[in-house]
Amino acid sequence: MRILVWHVHGSWSTSFVQGRHDYLVPVTPGRDADGLGRARTWEWPATVVEVPAAELGGTEIDMVVLQRPHEVRLFEQWTGRRAGYDVPAVYVEHNTPGGDVPRTRHPLADQDRIPVVHVTHFNRLMWDCGTAPTSVIEHGVVDPGYRYSGELVRAAVAVNDPVRRGRAVGTDLLAGLAARSPLDVFGMRVDELRGDPELFGPGDRVRTFEDLPQSRLHDELARRRVYVHTARWTSLGLSLLEAMHLGLPVVALGTTEAARAVPADAGVVTTDADALATATRRFLDDEDLARATGLHAREAALRHYGVERFLADWDTLLERRLEPLAR
Repeated sequence: MRILVWHVHGSWSTSFVQGRHDYLVPVTPGRDADGLGRARTWEWPATVVEVPAAELGGTEIDMVVLQRPHEVRLFEQWTGRRAGYDVPAVYVEHNTPGGDVPRTRHPLADQDRIPVVHVTHFNRLMWDCGTAPTSVIEHGVVDPGYRYSGELVRAAVAVNDPVRRGRAVGTDLLAGLAARSPLDVFGMRVDELRGDPELFGPGDRVRTFEDLPQSRLHDELARRRVYVHTARWTSLGLSLLEAMHLGLPVVALGTTEAARAVPADAGVVTTDADALATATRRFLDDEDLARATGLHAREAALRHYGVERFLADWDTLLERRLEPLAR
C-alpha cells in the first residue's frame, strides 16, 4: 500500500514504518508541525518518502493514517479527497483523554467512517468514542538489543517537555527522587528544568541530556543502573518499553497502562511516591538485583511489545479497511 502518515510521534512512527508498505510523509516548506518530513533523530527506511503538501493532490494514496483531529480537514484541503469516504482511513489515538475524565468525548465519536485505533487498552477504556468503531493495537518497539551495563550509579528518566507538561509527566516528583538518588533526565526541552532551584542546587544531583539521537539515547540509558517512569497521565511511554528492551530494571508509577506493561519480576510499579523513591534507591545500591531484574524486563518486552507482532496487527487492520473498496 501507499500510506499517507504524518510525522507526529517519532518513536511510534519509527516502528510503524518498518512494515512492507510505502509511507508518504507530508513536508511543508518550513517543516512545521504539519509537515516535519522524515525523522532526523531516528533511523527510517528508504520506503519512507517525503511528499510536499502542495503535491499531495496528484499523489496516489491507498490509505491515510490520521493522528490529530485537524488532519481530517487538512487531508481534504491538501488532496481534495475526504478521509474515510474517498480514501480509506484510520485514526490512531495516542493519548489519554483530557477534560472531564472518564466522560471525555473523542473528537471522532459517533461516526462510522474512520475507526479509532487506541495504542493501549487503558486509553480505549477511558475515551468515550460513542458508536465509533474502536480497536487496540498495542505498541511494538524495534529491538535495540541488550545493551545494559548499569555502570553509572544513577537513575535515568526520559520525558519530553517536562516544564510545560508538569504534573502529567510527574515533573513535580523529580525533586523527591533526586533527594535520594542522582538523576539523569533525557528528552526534548529538558534543559528548561534548570530554572528550578529545587532540582539544580550544588553538585550534579540532576543532569539533563537534550534531545539525543535515538541510538545514542539507547547507549546512554543502558549505562544507568535503573530507569524511572514518572508519568501520571500520559499514554504508555515508548521510552519505558525501550528501556526494558535495553535490559534496564524499571520503577514506574502504577498509572494508566504501566501495570500491564511491567510484570512483577521486571521492576516495581507503585502509586506511592515514597515507594517509588525507595525502589529506585534499592536498585542503585544492588547491582546484582538490578541486572537480574533488567533481564526479566527485557524478556517481558520482547514477548509482549515486539515490532513483528505490532506490524502484523497493523497489516490485518489495514487490509480489512481496504476490503470494502475491493468488492
